[in-house]
Amino acid sequence: MRKLKKKKKPSSGGIKKPNFLQRRRARSNGFIIKSDEEIETMYAANQIVAAAFDYIEETVEDGVVLQDLDRMVEEFIVKQGATSLYKGYQGNPPSHPPFPGTICASINNEICHGLPNKRTLKNGDIIGIDIGLRYKNYCGDACYTFVIGDIPESTQQFLKVAEECLYVGIDMAKPNNRLGQIGQAIEDHATKHGYSIVREWGGHGIGQSLHEPMSVPHHGPAAYGPRLKPGMTFTIEPMVNMGKPDCKLMPDGWTVKTVDGKLSAQFEHSIAITKTGARILSKRQSK
Repeated sequence: MRKLKKKKKPSSGGIKKPNFLQRRRARSNGFIIKSDEEIETMYAANQIVAAAFDYIEETVEDGVVLQDLDRMVEEFIVKQGATSLYKGYQGNPPSHPPFPGTICASINNEICHGLPNKRTLKNGDIIGIDIGLRYKNYCGDACYTFVIGDIPESTQQFLKVAEECLYVGIDMAKPNNRLGQIGQAIEDHATKHGYSIVREWGGHGIGQSLHEPMSVPHHGPAAYGPRLKPGMTFTIEPMVNMGKPDCKLMPDGWTVKTVDGKLSAQFEHSIAITKTGARILSKRQSK
């Protein structure tokens, strides 16, 4: 007997998925809606992340060794009753080496997932520090790019735009907007200033797990994805390159670098959609 062909599920209005969402393991099953109580616990977790950035602000300077910085952050979050999400994270596939530290430390042309090893920061560097933790069974996750000493005006302008990209994306995270409008706003802002957005990596749902559905693209099309609703929680974490968007994975299995060797910067927040817009869960009180 001939098998009936399964009907294809309709796409988002015929809109092609952004590139990185076409990967086999992209998280695309729909956001997990959180209660007000769950969001408050997530806020508490993310405030520990924010406090960790404030704690190391003066330490991220010329001469500091990354593994020392990593140890400081781990000791700080443990004192708050939290645990690291990154240390020992296995990745994909199962043969992937576990991540060795509490922070991701990405210097200069490293886009993301830099290793907190024996490298030393020096004047003129920029470093993206990403911190993820679990507190009362809920996750917090954010990234901030720090400046080491003196940097050229061109780098200052680049970092300004990179941080603005995060916030123009957050501004679009409001009820009834489509998920793709976040990425489109980010992409438009970066390209307007002559920079590019990394397409192979994006944000993600977050809650009791670090990586929940859905994946969050940082580029268009604006018409892609579901309409946003109160109770959705996810990260927005655009990776902005000074040059071309192309990236490459290093032999360590984690560090991702720009192909052209130019700078990359990342700023990230965990947010919750409310009736009136986005609530930034990981907002630093000092900023």
